[in-house]
Amino acid sequence: MDLEMTTQKAYAKINIGLDVLRRRKDGYHEVKMVMQTVDICDDLSFEKTWRPGIELCTDCGSLPMDKGNLVYRAAELLFQEKGIAEGVKITLVKRIPIAAGMAGGSSDAAATMRGLNELFRMGYSIQELQALGVRLGADIPYCLVGGTMLAEGIGEILTPLPAPPSCYLVVAKPDIDVSTAFVYGNLHADTLTYHPDIDGMVGALYDGNLRGITERLGNVLETVTVEEYPVIVRLKELLREQGAENALMSGSGPTVFGIFMQKDEAEKAACAVRERRLAGQVFVTVFQGGVEEAVYLE
Repeated sequence: MDLEMTTQKAYAKINIGLDVLRRRKDGYHEVKMVMQTVDICDDLSFEKTWRPGIELCTDCGSLPMDKGNLVYRAAELLFQEKGIAEGVKITLVKRIPIAAGMAGGSSDAAATMRGLNELFRMGYSIQELQALGVRLGADIPYCLVGGTMLAEGIGEILTPLPAPPSCYLVVAKPDIDVSTAFVYGNLHADTLTYHPDIDGMVGALYDGNLRGITERLGNVLETVTVEEYPVIVRLKELLREQGAENALMSGSGPTVFGIFMQKDEAEKAACAVRERRLAGQVFVTVFQGGVEEAVYLE
């Protein structure tokens, strides 16, 4: 009997290091960053339907249910590539903050590609899904595998790295939305005077040295986002005051995370963020491993 329904988890990511090397002639930015999955996830279910086409529904009223949603576009791409005549109902339960620098949309799209590949027995390898996914977004190849990765090129050239040592994270998303296009559009890569030590971060990961990792947290996109949203600075300062080894903005923001050695310290810091109303969504979480074997995208 054919599989009629399946489910997937879509995990959020943070950047523990993000550097922009240059702006390419095609308009894309050349990056060098360390990506890390965290244990905050959306749930997606996929069910075959008698009606042809794609039906998308979600518990989040602010998301579009058509081609404006990466989930829909990912499903449409696979249906077109494989000539699928059947229909599918996709149900998305959102937990990852939206417009937060945590790749929520890309992770949902990646989970959709994995789920439909399974449900309709398309036979794609992860590498083939990555090659298709990069058409929709530079983060999708990473989100298809997750874990700890060095990402280069526009983010699609992936090198697996050892997972960081165990620790606790406070992840806080202020009640503001940040446009990735705005941040990159206002970043002047050729005049940056600060570049995080990504090579040193990679070395610390291989050494299993958490202090070496936290000392090297860095994100050049803060130079743009912090100017617009000073709450990011206040969040970082508060998390450090509450005992974080260090704190950083993830991606293009505005989400900020702090790394803690002890769970009780992390929980206390999360309470402090809520009490000061610096963020609408606050999580205490941990690093999460990848959902598939890490691979290169050739």
